[in-house]
Amino acid sequence: MASFSLFFFFLFTTLLLSFSSANARLTLDFYNDTCPQFSQIIRDTVTSKQIASPTTAAATLRLFLHDCLLPNGCDASILLSSTAFSKAERDADINLSLPGDAFDLVVRAKTALELSCPNTVSCSDILSAATRDLLTMLGGPFFPVFLGRRDGRTSLASAVSSHLPTPSMPISQITQLFAKRGFTVEEFVALSGAHTVGFSHCSEFVTNLSNNTSSSYNPRYAQGLQKACADYKTNPTLSVFNDIMTPNKFDNAYFQNLPKGLGVLKSDHGLYGDPSTRPFVETFAKDQNRFFQVFARAMHKLSLLNVQTGRKGEIRRRCDQIN
Repeated sequence: MASFSLFFFFLFTTLLLSFSSANARLTLDFYNDTCPQFSQIIRDTVTSKQIASPTTAAATLRLFLHDCLLPNGCDASILLSSTAFSKAERDADINLSLPGDAFDLVVRAKTALELSCPNTVSCSDILSAATRDLLTMLGGPFFPVFLGRRDGRTSLASAVSSHLPTPSMPISQITQLFAKRGFTVEEFVALSGAHTVGFSHCSEFVTNLSNNTSSSYNPRYAQGLQKACADYKTNPTLSVFNDIMTPNKFDNAYFQNLPKGLGVLKSDHGLYGDPSTRPFVETFAKDQNRFFQVFARAMHKLSLLNVQTGRKGEIRRRCDQIN
């Protein structure tokens, strides 16, 4: 039943996009004629990169979220480098910890696509398709990625801070951030389930282990985290898996961990502690199919936020700089 209703959601979206104006149309087969190798090149690139660097999937998912959640939407502005005249999104404080593997993946895919079909595929389409393929590689749900985005021409670090959630934010504030972008509370909780893969740096949570919020942690788990992060001040790269049970598999174990006090970040504990989000945590912990259904729907919605198409934006020759 879940897959049946999800099918009709995607069918409705397809029809909606089909009736869009000619200069704002995204399609599933956008590159069939202009770059028929697109899908295969993306698959080959993400496969080789994920095998070489198993943290690539989680890194790319985070990069995708940090790009699309901003008001300018999924325009690959997160990939642009700062210039002497402007500090870019990627250099905002919250984005300094974005893993390099994700940026490297996009560069590899862009290079291969430029050799195969020059000046044809946008960096924003690459990031969207690669994120979906990497999620499915880890066992996550499949969702259609509509193509035809153009890349943005601006990227400002000053536009980042008030639009992206931080680990220390209260759940009510994070919920409001997602609500402003059109997401329900259930969809927000599902997207938080992305923490079922990847890791968090010790600096993002270690202070929570030594103050009153430590009561949210399983005591033995808190001791383990303190031990793992003992040298974080001298080694800021120290990190721990967000999901200690199945860190390399996209599943619902993250939600099963939260009632046991096995969350890493303050926001993780907040999901179970807040009465508005706890019911969805409990549902997803019991029903992985429901989690996958809502997550796929939310990712599909996220990938379509404020996309630039047609004559808007550009197809960058290099993903880190405008043409």
